[in-house]
Amino acid sequence: MSEESRLRQEMCTLAASLHSRGLTHGATGNVSARTSDGGLLVTPTGSTLGTLDPARLSRFDASGRHVDGDKPTKEMPLHEAFYETRSRAGAIVHLHSTHSVAWSLLPDVDPDNLFPPLTAYSIMQLGKVKLLPYFIPGDVAIGEAIRGLAGKRSAVMLANHGPVVAGKDLRAAGQAIEELEETARLALLTRGLSPSVLTSEQIAQVVTKFDVEWS
Repeated sequence: MSEESRLRQEMCTLAASLHSRGLTHGATGNVSARTSDGGLLVTPTGSTLGTLDPARLSRFDASGRHVDGDKPTKEMPLHEAFYETRSRAGAIVHLHSTHSVAWSLLPDVDPDNLFPPLTAYSIMQLGKVKLLPYFIPGDVAIGEAIRGLAGKRSAVMLANHGPVVAGKDLRAAGQAIEELEETARLALLTRGLSPSVLTSEQIAQVVTKFDVEWS
């Protein structure tokens, strides 16, 4: 099996796992990954993450030209923007996960640091999550908003829409977006209960020990 064939299968396996566990639903969500030649594999538009066909993934060459496979997701602007501004990104996952979307709807969240510091793992895997405004799905303005962050965030939340996470590879991006959804669920479960969050000193220890981007 070629390297690209393995990557195609890994994308479909991850997507099916996310879908089967209810982290996205119906035909929502999309995934992309860098190929060894600098191109991209992207999930097709209108596809269900639970039943992807590896052979039908959208294939882009290193110049960004669609060269094979089905028509790509309409959310290409957000994928392109992350790859352009985060050179280390090897994969991107975008979901419509319920708890994170619910948290984005609340009126008193901090748009620059969306989630309270409930666990060390949310800080380690996500850094600060930026809440971006609502955009109609597929709007090129989503990409411009991500570019405006200048590569300083690996995870963003699209208000009234869903999270987007960039990782060094598919495994890292998948684990990070799962951590994001679990953090949102914890935040909702403890909302109004005065939970014991990590102190500034504890956050600094995590940031330093695990070399977290925390600007």
